[in-house]
Amino acid sequence: MTDKRIFNFNAGPAALPIQVLEEIQSFFLNFDQSGMSITEISHRSSYFDNVINDAVQRAKRLLKLDDRFHVLFLQGGASLQFAMIPMNFLSKDDTADYINTGTWSTKAIKEAQIQKKNYTIVASSEDKDFSYIPKNIQFSKDAGYVHMTSNNTIKGTQFHEFPDTNGVPIICDMSSDIFSRPLDMEKFGLIYAGAQKNLGPSGTCIVIIRQDMLDMAKEDLPSMLKYSTYASKNSMYNTPSCFGIYTIDLVLKWIEEEMGGIEKMEEYNIKKADLLYDFIDSSSFYRTTAQKYSRSLMNVTFRLPGEDLEKQFVVEATENGFGGLKGHRSVGGCRASIYNAATMESIKALVQFMESFEKENK
Repeated sequence: MTDKRIFNFNAGPAALPIQVLEEIQSFFLNFDQSGMSITEISHRSSYFDNVINDAVQRAKRLLKLDDRFHVLFLQGGASLQFAMIPMNFLSKDDTADYINTGTWSTKAIKEAQIQKKNYTIVASSEDKDFSYIPKNIQFSKDAGYVHMTSNNTIKGTQFHEFPDTNGVPIICDMSSDIFSRPLDMEKFGLIYAGAQKNLGPSGTCIVIIRQDMLDMAKEDLPSMLKYSTYASKNSMYNTPSCFGIYTIDLVLKWIEEEMGGIEKMEEYNIKKADLLYDFIDSSSFYRTTAQKYSRSLMNVTFRLPGEDLEKQFVVEATENGFGGLKGHRSVGGCRASIYNAATMESIKALVQFMESFEKENK
């Protein structure tokens, strides 16, 4: 029943559009008149062919991708991509540039290090606890790619503009802001995203790779660890995450048909974030942790005057129907993840609760 649902601000797995959940519910026992659930159909059937092909085409339309780009669905989450990227694109004498803006960038760098690949950290915001996005970055001329994380869920920062890399292809982890705004795809050789934050349930990773980048990928790798395997088989070399891809397809349909596309989605996301940030900025009780020009539209991280108050805030928020507001365990504080599926209604309700909590505890 929808009347018992909370306002879900979880960072991932995160909220899904209620329209998507209702469609899944309506057809769960009998998908497309097949007499089977989506979780029961064969991935080799025409039923699933229609699902995965529709998801690919919707992704291409939303991001305005031409035929150079392949849309793939892999398992292993974004974390497997941390390892697959240097494995596929760096040979013994190659090097890559990495931008370190927090936990997930650090994990990606670690995987390149484990494989003893050559890389350079060309920019980092670690000096100020990853509270900002680096500017004026000097990239290596001979780098095979530049790796970056577009949005940082833990620290609440986001690249609002992507850097000029002098033609070096960008590989970008977009797990928490994919399909939240338009992209100039000419800059990107590969983007990837674990679905569970802004696109669907956990268990599926979407990878969008340009043909020239795919041509650069190594072939002397295990089949399941090279991109050509998935590109040549429409992501069905092995059994894919059928339910995850189905849900992603429905989310893309929602963005395209209900929200009016990527541009309208971005406008909505900006309005939601502005509402919450404007309230926090007007308060002497709450403060954001990210520098203003680097603030994320997806993850609003904030602190209260003390840790005891933060714990109390989370407890009372939960009691009042707000979930997922506890900050990441590595940093503490509070966090509201306001991905695409977060509604304006939920942001207004959160602001009202925060205002009331401030009055009672200031």
